[in-house]
Amino acid sequence: MASSLFSRSLAAFRSIRSSAYLAPDLRKMCYPFSKTRVSNGSASFSSLARPTAGSARRSTIPSANMRMTTSAIHSIAVNEPVVSADWLHANLREPGMKVLDASWYMPDEQRNPFQEYQVAHIPGALFFDVDGISDPTSNLPHMLPSEEAFAAAVSALGIYNKDGIVVYDGKGIFSAARVWWMFRVFGHNNIWVLDGGLPKWLASGYDVESSASGDAVLKASAAREAIEKVYHREPVPSSTFEAKFQPHLLWTVEQVKENIEAQAYQHIDARSKARFDGVAPEPRKGIRSGHVPGSKCIPFGQMLDDSQLLLPASELTKKFEQAGISLDRPVVTSCGTGVTACVLALGLHRVGKTDVAVYDGSWTEWGSKPDTPVTTA
Repeated sequence: MASSLFSRSLAAFRSIRSSAYLAPDLRKMCYPFSKTRVSNGSASFSSLARPTAGSARRSTIPSANMRMTTSAIHSIAVNEPVVSADWLHANLREPGMKVLDASWYMPDEQRNPFQEYQVAHIPGALFFDVDGISDPTSNLPHMLPSEEAFAAAVSALGIYNKDGIVVYDGKGIFSAARVWWMFRVFGHNNIWVLDGGLPKWLASGYDVESSASGDAVLKASAAREAIEKVYHREPVPSSTFEAKFQPHLLWTVEQVKENIEAQAYQHIDARSKARFDGVAPEPRKGIRSGHVPGSKCIPFGQMLDDSQLLLPASELTKKFEQAGISLDRPVVTSCGTGVTACVLALGLHRVGKTDVAVYDGSWTEWGSKPDTPVTTA
C-alpha cells in the first residue's frame, strides 16, 4: 500500500510541475498562513513561496552572531531534543546541516505527505518516508528496519554520520518524533525535532520551497529502493552512514509481557484516554480495545502547548508526576503504531531521561494477538 501511495505521489509531482496554480484545497492545506501562487514551468522548480506581506523575517542569510559551526551542533544540551524555528533559520545553510520532512498522517486523514512535501517544504529539506523506510517483511505498519536497511536508505538520502539533522512534520510535533527516535536507535544522536514543525516555521514568516527538486525526488525514491534491495539481498551502493543499533531503546512484545509481572519499567501509553480505557474503538479493524495491564495513560498531546510546541521541562515534569510516573525509574512508551509513543520519549528526553525505550509494535501488535492480556476501565 505504501509503495503504491509513493508511486501516486510521484505522478502527482509531475502534475504539480506542469500546473500553473495549486488546486485551491491543496493550496489552503499547505499554505494555511498565506495566499500563495506558484509560478508555471521550470521557474517553479526553484521558486520560493512566501508568507503574508509585512512579515518581520525575510532574510535567508543568518546573522553573523547566529551562524552555526560544526562545534555548535555538538554543543546543544544533551537533554534538549528540539530546536526553534529561529535557530534552524539562522543555521539552515551551514555545512553539515540536513533537514528532513518526516510528515506522516493517519490513514483516515486521507493526506498524502509526499505530495504535500513537493508542494511546500523548508528550503533544502529532504523527504523521509516513514512508511517506506521500514521493515517490509512485517505485517505491522512502519516497523523499524534492520541496521543494514536503515543505513542503506539514509545513505541514499545523502546523509553522513558527521551530519547534524533537524526533522520536522506538517502537524507540529507528531511523526517527526518517530524519525528522531529511529536515528537514535541506530546510534545517531546529533538529531533534533523542529519545535512546532512546519506550522511554526510558516507562522514565523520564513520561506518554503514551492516544489521539490529532481534530486530530492530521486533521493526519496532511492531510499525506498535501498530498503527493498537489502531485504531482497540485492547489492546496494556503499553506505555513507554507519548504523549502530542501540537495543535498550527498542522493546518487543516479549519484553512487554515480561514487564507485566516484573514491573521493572513504568509503561506509559500515548493513546487517548478513551482508547486506553477501551470505551472507544481502535481505528484499525481486528484490534481489541483496552491497554496493557499495569500501564498508565498520558496522551501524547499533553507534551505540547496550544501551538504544538514542546512544553518546558518544569511543566513536563509536572505532567509525569501527576500521572504517577517516577522520573527516577526506567520507562517504556507505546501508542497505536509506535509513532506518538516517540512524542512521549521526546518529552521525557527534555526532562533528562535520555534512555526511554519504545515498544515498536505498540497496541496494533498487542491488541491483535490472542494471547496478550488486555485490561479495560
